[in-house]
Amino acid sequence: MPGRAVSARVSAPKVARKWRPTMGLIVGLVILTALALPLAGLFFFRIYENQLIRQTEADLIGQSAVLATVMAREIAALPPGVPLGSAEPPAPAEADMPYRPILPALDLAHDPILDRRPPAAAAPVPADPAFVALGARLAPDLVATQKTTLAGFRLLDPRGVVIAGREELGLSLAHVEEVAAALDGRFRAVMRLRVSKHEPPPLYSLSRGTSVRLFVAMPVIVAGRVAGVVYASRTPSNVFKSFHEERGKLIAAGLTILALAALIGFIFQRAITRPIRELMKRTEAIGRGDRVALTPLAHHGTAEFAALSQGFLDTAQALQDRSDFIATFAAHVSHELKSPLTAIKGAAELLRDDLDAGTPGMDRADRRRFLDNIVSDTGRLTTIVQRLRELARAEGVPTAGATTLTATVADLRSGFATLKIQTEGAVSEPVRISPENARIVLSHLADNALRHGARSLAISAHREADRLRVSVRDDGPGISAANRGKVFESFFTTRRDSGGTGMGLSIVRAMLEAHGGSIVLGGSDGAAEGATFVLSIPLAPQSSASAARGRMIPAEGKGHRE
Repeated sequence: MPGRAVSARVSAPKVARKWRPTMGLIVGLVILTALALPLAGLFFFRIYENQLIRQTEADLIGQSAVLATVMAREIAALPPGVPLGSAEPPAPAEADMPYRPILPALDLAHDPILDRRPPAAAAPVPADPAFVALGARLAPDLVATQKTTLAGFRLLDPRGVVIAGREELGLSLAHVEEVAAALDGRFRAVMRLRVSKHEPPPLYSLSRGTSVRLFVAMPVIVAGRVAGVVYASRTPSNVFKSFHEERGKLIAAGLTILALAALIGFIFQRAITRPIRELMKRTEAIGRGDRVALTPLAHHGTAEFAALSQGFLDTAQALQDRSDFIATFAAHVSHELKSPLTAIKGAAELLRDDLDAGTPGMDRADRRRFLDNIVSDTGRLTTIVQRLRELARAEGVPTAGATTLTATVADLRSGFATLKIQTEGAVSEPVRISPENARIVLSHLADNALRHGARSLAISAHREADRLRVSVRDDGPGISAANRGKVFESFFTTRRDSGGTGMGLSIVRAMLEAHGGSIVLGGSDGAAEGATFVLSIPLAPQSSASAARGRMIPAEGKGHRE
């Protein structure tokens, strides 16, 4: 409706309701992920399987090198005229003579896995009888070695014909890729699909190594020429079989990982989850008005949570104090407004009744007295409302600006002409408070002194680090010991009969605290020394100080009146 003010209570914004993971769930998922990382490394990157491939290749290289050395020695003892193969290729320039190591280099992730080894073919030319006799002498050694190492060995002559081994004697393997490389004098190792007579267990089939067999072809060099080939093969160990063989160590490692995961979970719960849940409970309890909840947590976990908890308690305590202040303040305001309103209502009713009586029974002096009471109480209400506005302004006052006490006192003298105001000390130092707010502070102190019968006001100032310490002393009757602890309470006054509201010093304190300053009652308990108030005001920065020194503040009367 027009002319009517409509107010609506603004509710706090609500957090959208949707599913969100709890911190415990996130911590649990992180721990489970950490536990799965070793398995991921084994099954997705084939780290351990590749290590088994390299280990098997290294074993075959070592065994073939020994057999090649034995075979070279036997060939060197054969009669002259035994045909040898192609010349040995030149050694690399960077080869470290006399050492020519052959290192395992197969990689299960990058190297191709060839098809099954082609079957042996008929030899175009039979092996030389000398090589056949050599193979017959070394065959028992191959069988004995195979029983121990589980590797299959074949000895080939310079043309690739098998001269020793359990099978394929007299047949040629020269067409096999790795054998052909060895007949040219180059070592070659390959991975081929495995031919198995027995189906592996289902669990073993998860390992890629069960379907692979390694083949190594080592050339035998005699007098700078290829005199034969040691052809070896073996299936690498299965990863699950290795796990079974190392089950004790794996169980210990698994238990260690589980213990570490449990320790991490306990630390997270103790240091993070538990303090957060406790803070949530405290928030709900404080929201219900439970003052017992305003106590520190039993366990803070980390320094950050301790600081957060302290900040939360400080904020909650400040809000609680604010709530108590508002309740007390509302009671005081209603009491202060009730007395003049009751007097105004009573005087108005008497005047109305006298007017309605027809024959006025109230003389002119009585009507004048009631009207004067109405005007006086109306003025008191106006003063109270004005002080309430100033107190509200002091609670949320902007803190920008700078001024000097010299400029403020000059304006103060024009507003309180009956009060002799003197200054001394560093009153020209710029302070971090606006000229208007500085006038409000000093005007209330001057008005307080004047209402208590003071005739002079002495203002002295001196620097203390980054603050200006200001002493304001009057020559009034002073403050009694019984009242010294009450002077800053709202609505406390000993001059209510002369228009005092008891809000002036409350406004001064709120205004100074808003600017980072403070005010305390100085002097002693002796009432004959007058009242002394000590103010602490932050000094203005250099940029604001220059402007404050050159600013002239015009006189506007009493700064606390509007």
